[in-house]
Amino acid sequence: MPCCRVLGLCQYETSKLVRIQSVRLGSLKWSLNGAILLVICVMMLWNRKYQEFDPVVSSVTTKVKGVARALLPGVGDVVWDVVDYSGASQNKNSFFVVTNVIVTKNQKQGKCPEVPRNGRMCKTDRDCERGASDQQSHGIQTGSCVKFDVLKKTCEVSAWCPIETKTTPPRPALLAAAENFTVLVKNNIRFPAFNFIRRNILPQMNDAYLRSCQRKNDSLCPIFRLGDMVREAGEKFSDMAVEGGVIGMQIKWECNLDWLTRRCLPRYSFRRLDEKESNKTLYPGLNFRFAKYITVSGVEERTLYKAFGIRFDVMVFGQAGRFSYIQLIIYIGSTLSYYALTTVFLDWLIGTSCYSAEVGHNYSQRKVESVQDQQKCVLSVSHVDENNIRLVKKSLKKSLQDVKPVSVLPRQEDTGHLRAVLCLLQPDVHMNHDARPPPDPEADPKPKAPRPAWCRCNCCAPSSLPQEELCCRRSDGACITSSPLFKQLVLHRPLLEAVLLYRDPLSPPADGGLTSPLRHCAYEQYISWRFGLPPPDAHPAIPSCCVRRVRESYPSPDGRYRGFTPARTVSLQGCADGHLESSHLTGLTC
Repeated sequence: MPCCRVLGLCQYETSKLVRIQSVRLGSLKWSLNGAILLVICVMMLWNRKYQEFDPVVSSVTTKVKGVARALLPGVGDVVWDVVDYSGASQNKNSFFVVTNVIVTKNQKQGKCPEVPRNGRMCKTDRDCERGASDQQSHGIQTGSCVKFDVLKKTCEVSAWCPIETKTTPPRPALLAAAENFTVLVKNNIRFPAFNFIRRNILPQMNDAYLRSCQRKNDSLCPIFRLGDMVREAGEKFSDMAVEGGVIGMQIKWECNLDWLTRRCLPRYSFRRLDEKESNKTLYPGLNFRFAKYITVSGVEERTLYKAFGIRFDVMVFGQAGRFSYIQLIIYIGSTLSYYALTTVFLDWLIGTSCYSAEVGHNYSQRKVESVQDQQKCVLSVSHVDENNIRLVKKSLKKSLQDVKPVSVLPRQEDTGHLRAVLCLLQPDVHMNHDARPPPDPEADPKPKAPRPAWCRCNCCAPSSLPQEELCCRRSDGACITSSPLFKQLVLHRPLLEAVLLYRDPLSPPADGGLTSPLRHCAYEQYISWRFGLPPPDAHPAIPSCCVRRVRESYPSPDGRYRGFTPARTVSLQGCADGHLESSHLTGLTC
């Protein structure tokens, strides 16, 4: 047993193929395969599936240039340079440009009333708690309730006084001239897997080029006008400059490092990243505070600036690809499964009514081999008044005559059996010319049993087994046993003896006492005659009237029969083809 298991590992199994000679199917198959191959090649070239890829590693530095003049309320005419509008908020891979401002001058450390929006309205000192503060207050309460203006009183706080009171930024923006500022973006990238380094300032870009290049004429120019960046993001600079916002600058590197198609250039795009609608967000825009300190007569003072502006975040994406045999093999292997779509489509087409029904049935029989569960006995039934085969399941309650079929198949003629029978019926082939003819049941003086309810030919015998309750007809009419051909093909003793002798040339002749071989051979003759080539894995069922007629012609000496028993039979097609083999036909021996 262990040896058998080891030898079982040295086996190879392959799928069963059916070759159909058809110009239409062949042309359709190669057309579909060609279309699939074209799609695979296009997708491979378009997505560069033959390459190995490496993500980008980058660093970004920026340099903003520009000068603006602004008239600040309470301050006067002020010139802003790069230190004033961008130096206060430099973050990694981003830069900030001030576009609007609220100024509160001459703040000193002291005591003053809190602004009503943050401080608590009060009437007496009892309403103010000494030493109290919260996140929205500008200082620490002193415990006194003082006048804020003629109508309002608020708690006094120790803070930088006077407290900032204006909250709404001015319109239009005070530094709207920042639209014409420019920024130089320097981006260094590296692909570690390929040891490849590149800058967005290309080798051919010299100082003269950088001084004169403009993005509207050259998409690779690394110098950008702030107004153009906001416009390409789909926004208007004058509107965005009032409250500020965030603009994303995307640099995408899609590099092809193959020798013949080498290309590695940046592509720039812009989009707004923050919510611009004031009614959809609680704190729209972008702002921060900073102060400038001075000392006047030994007292420190400051000027507070609430700056609104636009932050530009530079984001770098990309990858580089280089030809790789491994990736090419993996892609080819993964796309081979697409060719199975051709087989699936053609199998579906053959099985539908769009193609020939005869070809589809023949193809299904040759390609698909059905195996029935041993516990579910499937029987095939053939009636003389129908030209098809019914497949029914064995039932222990209903008669076989009344069981509804699972499927109905066309009957396939066994031409080999027909040729063999015609040869054996010739007079020179008869083995025993003096053989006694079978007895005629019509001359039997025994009275007939009453007709069962399921019988249609009035010749069936009653049975206690539902699987034996089968008539040769579906509707009322003459019995098949009354046909002269039934006597010649099924009951003719010389024919049966010739068949038995053909199978075993040295077998002794069947005398009157050994009728079992003749009876079984008669059953097989009926199956080959009426079923032709029965469906595989389905047991042909012989009608009760035919079983009774065969038993009367070749009775058992002891009067006992095996009844409903599936058994192997031999087809006469082997006789006609010149060889003898066990067929797939299965009969019911009785």
